[in-house]
Amino acid sequence: MLSKSRFKDLKNKFLKNPIVANVITVGITVLIVRGIGFFKEIVIADNFGLSELLDTFLIAILVPSFISGVFLGSFKSVFIPNYVSELKTGKNHGAFQSTSFIITIFVALLFFLIAYLFTDVYLESFFAGHTQQYYELIKVQFYYVAPSILFWGFSSLISGMLTIDDEFTYSSIATIFTPISIIICLFFFKEELGNIVLALGTLIGSFLSFLFLLFVALKRHILHLNKPDFASVNIKVLIRQLPAKLSSSLLTGINPLVDQFFSAQLIVGSIAALNYGIKIPAFAIGIFGIALGNVLLPYFSKSAIDNKKETFKKLKRILKFLILGSALVMVVLLLLSFPIISLVFERNAFTASDSEVVSRIQQMYLLQIPSYVTGLIMVKFLTSINKNYFMVLTSVISLVMNFTLNYILIDTMGVYGLALSTSLVSIINSIILYLYISHLNKLHV
Repeated sequence: MLSKSRFKDLKNKFLKNPIVANVITVGITVLIVRGIGFFKEIVIADNFGLSELLDTFLIAILVPSFISGVFLGSFKSVFIPNYVSELKTGKNHGAFQSTSFIITIFVALLFFLIAYLFTDVYLESFFAGHTQQYYELIKVQFYYVAPSILFWGFSSLISGMLTIDDEFTYSSIATIFTPISIIICLFFFKEELGNIVLALGTLIGSFLSFLFLLFVALKRHILHLNKPDFASVNIKVLIRQLPAKLSSSLLTGINPLVDQFFSAQLIVGSIAALNYGIKIPAFAIGIFGIALGNVLLPYFSKSAIDNKKETFKKLKRILKFLILGSALVMVVLLLLSFPIISLVFERNAFTASDSEVVSRIQQMYLLQIPSYVTGLIMVKFLTSINKNYFMVLTSVISLVMNFTLNYILIDTMGVYGLALSTSLVSIINSIILYLYISHLNKLHV
């Protein structure tokens, strides 16, 4: 057994590790942010339950969120390792920043325009069979949410710069403005704003998040915009990696659309039920995944430049701890699924029967926690060493599996099958990623 003094020394050494300290800092910050976000969901549930307005808002925000997560999020992912390389090997990181901002603006505006022009086609293709009033509710809310795409893009890029600069607290807390804005709109302006209350709260929050990050970046003097240089070596590497990362993220991002498509074929309220059912799992994943992902992507990027073989070893050690910790969280949440949903959401428009449905959906989603968290870290690792092309293959496999399993399970399990399908796909995807990384590791031995 360890002596008390020995245990104390190990604990102090562990806590003084900069990676551990940064993960804990981000974890606590994310916990606070997600806590407020969760309170926002309680307020929304209290006001709307499993209603048509909530269904239409979730559809309206789906495409902007998809664009942000897939295209802007992908650019941030490839930006970080190549910006790290520019800082270590390049001569003009100000030009790299300017070029990256131009690409972000172009991508955001391009897909905003595409989304705007093809809204009607998208609704008629994926959400057929509803009333004209239903479609009008979606479009009105979409027009208010869509400008958020540009603010999300700027925020994503500045956040990446801050994490590279080892600033994790402010970059993590910036997302708190959106749930706060929605809560304020619901408490004080619900009657005046009517059907756009959730959409306008989202837009205001995205703008405030951008302003906050911009202020922090200026305060830390990390913005050095110079004349753009598309001929930069690291920019060329970034641009070459971007199609693969975009393709991978696009295929992965289609999975929620597939789930929305299948759930829209069920009774009204199914989309909202899936949304509530994923909240607790997403909360747990957020604490593990965001804290680790935000810290480890720049960490892996810096480490891989210096010693790629040692970086593989560090990844495997991290994965062992993650599997044990996330599995424990999963088991606890599975056992407490119904009382948690009942305690958190069950009031006013959200009934006891709603709690029963949502808690069962939640249990299906909870099964993915270990595989999702470890898969996320493995994706960050592969991105840090510019191995994005393999993830296109895994994303194709995941998409095909999700569609197939949804088609099979919706007949036997209804809306619960859609949630179970998501977890099964996550587990298989994580296994494939691990096998590929093990293969890469052998090549470097």
